Amino acid sequence: MIVGLKGEVVHKEPSFLHIDVNGVVYEVFISLQTFSALPKEKVSIFTMQIFREDAQLLFGFLDMAEKKMFERLIKINGVGPKVAMAICSTYTPAQFAVVINNNDINGVKKVPGIGPKSAGRILVELNGFDTELLAQSDDSTSANTQAYAQASEALEALGFKKDKISKALSSLDEEDTSALVKGALKLLQTI
Repeated sequence: MIVGLKGEVVHKEPSFLHIDVNGVVYEVFISLQTFSALPKEKVSIFTMQIFREDAQLLFGFLDMAEKKMFERLIKINGVGPKVAMAICSTYTPAQFAVVINNNDINGVKKVPGIGPKSAGRILVELNGFDTELLAQSDDSTSANTQAYAQASEALEALGFKKDKISKALSSLDEEDTSALVKGALKLLQTI
């Protein structure tokens, strides 16, 4: 099982990259989140290898929290690697934890390839995802996730609907709870 690669990026596109590791070039499928954070040449990524009848596929992640999210998603019946990667491309683990914590079915349906039935199944299966993510991720990621959760609770207490809160929070890049609440309030006034 290949669990990580360290090497030079030979070719990259938004959905995959080729990594040269000591003369062997691997094709690794990545999310848009990973693509946007990739360094120029040298890269070290976590991978998950999936064996199918007709192929051996490698999926790569710069962040361990994103890998854990992917692993959890593909265990859900009806969610394959493509859909799991689409979710990873749409949301960071912190943002997705907020969507799941808020039980935001519209937030899940925003992901390409997910309909109402799949969205409902994902929400049921991932109940408690937020606390798992907090336990498994590093301090900065958990602080960020906690800030999203606290901001979401504060906005809910003010009477805003969960789906609108999730939409507003997912478009913000703040790390502080108060900054998230202020930014979301501005966005919620226009919605």
